[in-house]
Amino acid sequence: MSPPVSPSPIQAPQHVQDLLTQLHKQSADQEFAISQTKKVISSTVIGDLEDKSPSGNAKAEFDNMMRDKFIALDEDKCQFVYQLITAMGATNIVEAGTSFGVSTIYLALAVAQNKARTRKTGVVIATENESEKAKVARGYWAQCGEDVEGQIDLREGNILETLKVNMPQVDLLLLDIWAAISLPTLKTVLPHFRPGAVVLTDNTVSAAAGYADLLAYMRDPDNGFRNMTLPFSNGFEMSVYLPDLASEKHFQDS
Repeated sequence: MSPPVSPSPIQAPQHVQDLLTQLHKQSADQEFAISQTKKVISSTVIGDLEDKSPSGNAKAEFDNMMRDKFIALDEDKCQFVYQLITAMGATNIVEAGTSFGVSTIYLALAVAQNKARTRKTGVVIATENESEKAKVARGYWAQCGEDVEGQIDLREGNILETLKVNMPQVDLLLLDIWAAISLPTLKTVLPHFRPGAVVLTDNTVSAAAGYADLLAYMRDPDNGFRNMTLPFSNGFEMSVYLPDLASEKHFQDS
């Protein structure tokens, strides 16, 4: 007999719960249509396109293929991130790779509730390079209402430029972007991390080759991260930034 499944931890009005259910279903249907065996991973798909692409520009073809696709963060991962933000009391979140803004709704709900409870200020900084996706995301957030829409600072354009300015002290970074720019994105946000900040990176098992540079950087003890691969589908890396411990180790080793 299977153990009972916990109810959803998400505290939100019913219309928001219904919207999230609808969006996750759309995302799952699209993923199934693209790949009948596993979630689409950019590094894998781009490799396939490089073998078949007549133009020789596999990255551009991949971007075009994914332009109207949700490929949202899995629902159980979204619920975990919501729970973690709540437990941390986090109020400043950066989402690298917003797409149609599904996971952003969870981040905003958790931040709004933490702000109300702690009386701290805070914001969800969302990032998206595609203007059409940003437009659709804003529409979904508006449907949710002020507790979601009012928490989000959506920055459109090149992520390595938009995250250079007006940054708060960051509690948590969610990396759900093309693997090749994940490490540059981390390094752009890193100076703004508070001690104990968390980095969550999606698909680190199924796309381990694409994330090789990022994972090597975060798993180097000198860079101040403590890492664990969580047992979610395709891998979900949780990295805690503890720079003082890295400094202590460097001192002890010298």
